[in-house]
Parts: sequence; structure tokens; C-alpha cells
Amino acid sequence: MKRYAIVIEKAPSNYAAYVPDLPGCVATGATVAETETLLREAIGLHLQGLRDDGLAIPEPASVVEYLEVTA
Repeated sequence: MKRYAIVIEKAPSNYAAYVPDLPGCVATGATVAETETLLREAIGLHLQGLRDDGLAIPEPASVVEYLEVTA
């Protein structure tokens, strides 16, 4: 089991998500929940594609933190 960081961003009419440690692995959805579900499927397909091509599966390396700033 691997645990990858994901980024979900609000777009004008939907949500878009990507995985920093898996370039090209993206998903979009109407809601955050739908986007997470679709990204989970995309990660599975992405990893299977890497395996099928005989490529190494990248280890999770990104770190996600929040910083508090004065606005």
C-alpha cells in the first residue's frame, strides 16, 4: 500500500486534481468527492500502465503542509 499526496483545485465549473509524484495522473469531477473517486481510479490505471511498460513505480515523496499567513 502506498499513500500519494493529491492536489484538488476548484476550476470555474468543476474540480481538477493531480498527483505530484505521478506526472500525467489527473482527474476532473463535478464535486470534490467525485474527483477523489475518479483520481483513485486514475492512480490505479496509471500504476498498472507503468507496470505493463516495465517501468518503476515512483515512491511517494511529496509533502503536503498548510501555512498560516496574515492576510
